[in-house]
Amino acid sequence: MGTLCPMRRIALVAALIALSASPAFAQTFTGNWACRDATTQKAGILTIYGNVYGFSSTVFGDKSSGTGTITAYQDGVGLNDGGLRATRSIQQGRLIPDPNYGTAIQLETADAIVMLCTPR
Repeated sequence: MGTLCPMRRIALVAALIALSASPAFAQTFTGNWACRDATTQKAGILTIYGNVYGFSSTVFGDKSSGTGTITAYQDGVGLNDGGLRATRSIQQGRLIPDPNYGTAIQLETADAIVMLCTPR
């Protein structure tokens, strides 16, 4: 009476393996990120909490500074609006492995990677 039938045991093990291997649980994009542009110069600070982001450029008066909303995805975030979307055409931030920090966010337009952000 106290044991699971073999089929239920297999289903339980398969469900646990699927959950433990899910990248959505292993990666997070929430927090503060130091961003560098394609020339590796400091570009600004990206902050993501909940469904919003804030970006503060290192260039005074840069219109990409400000806030916007995001959509969370399994491998990163989509930028819905805000300064980064409007002035730099950045559409998404993709989580990628980084040898020094573990995880980084790669900010991308439709055509190119424009910034790399590492945890602060």
